[in-house]
Amino acid sequence: MATTDTALEHHVHEHDHEGDAWGGGAAPFKASYGKLMMWYFLLSDAFTFAGFLITYGALRFSSPTWPVPDFVFATDPFGISATLGKAPLIFVTFMSFLLIISSVTMVRAVQEGHRENKNGVLIWMILTIFGGLGFLGCQAWEWTNLIGGENMSLTRNTFGTHTADGYYLDHEGKKSAETFREGESYLIHRHVAGAHGEGHGAGHGAAHEYKPGDQAGYMMDDQGFIHRKYVYADGPLKGQTQTEQFGPRAFGALFFFITGFHGFHVFSGVVFLLIIALNVASGVYAARKNGYEMVEKIGLYWHFVDLVWVFVFLVFYLL
Repeated sequence: MATTDTALEHHVHEHDHEGDAWGGGAAPFKASYGKLMMWYFLLSDAFTFAGFLITYGALRFSSPTWPVPDFVFATDPFGISATLGKAPLIFVTFMSFLLIISSVTMVRAVQEGHRENKNGVLIWMILTIFGGLGFLGCQAWEWTNLIGGENMSLTRNTFGTHTADGYYLDHEGKKSAETFREGESYLIHRHVAGAHGEGHGAGHGAAHEYKPGDQAGYMMDDQGFIHRKYVYADGPLKGQTQTEQFGPRAFGALFFFITGFHGFHVFSGVVFLLIIALNVASGVYAARKNGYEMVEKIGLYWHFVDLVWVFVFLVFYLL
């Protein structure tokens, strides 16, 4: 038995020396294990975002009314909209610009990594981090404005839309000079004593002292929201007095959930970029002599986050 085992081992070693032994599989798609796993993760995450956006689209186009993005997202912290009179989406365009530019700086960091240029990688990664932080800061302001200034929440949408042409009634219930067109959105304000409001035509009638309950030209609910009254000039409800209603509840819930989910990805990316930048500065990746592969892997994630935002921007802000 021992003699047989020895002969078999000798036969195997002979084949090894002849180069017939299997040396392991080739890397699929010429990608390392780490990059391949990153691609798998991004693919699964893409399905998640796709499900959310498809849900939004289904609810959006099945609803009889939906807030107009040009009206909902018309405000900005710089006062550009107020100065120019009408500059819809100016702020969210600036947000998108920051994220897209950060994708460009990420490309440059990967390029410098392939050249084994430690300082170049570090500089471009720091610029990418600043771009991500700028985007997060803009999103924080947008959320603060919608929640604190315009009282939108996961369960309440203060933006409604008119379904026909008409005119508003004044404080006393008489016809006013303020008219609206079919498809125009409005914002239901919450009454705060002494406040005059800002943006979106806020402060309409704020000089008056509102009373709770159903009044001649408005209705104040239990939470202090002023539902103005108006009359349709055409359509099946022509001549009838109507009261402003809250918009589809799903709008606020989906907006905060989807943009928040994307914002979490951006925040996570910034944290990962910061950790990897510290490793770059310490020389960890330079010692590996692999073209700063870790930088390339986080670059794949960052480009994915930027690409997803393009679809979020299209769905929420343009449709």
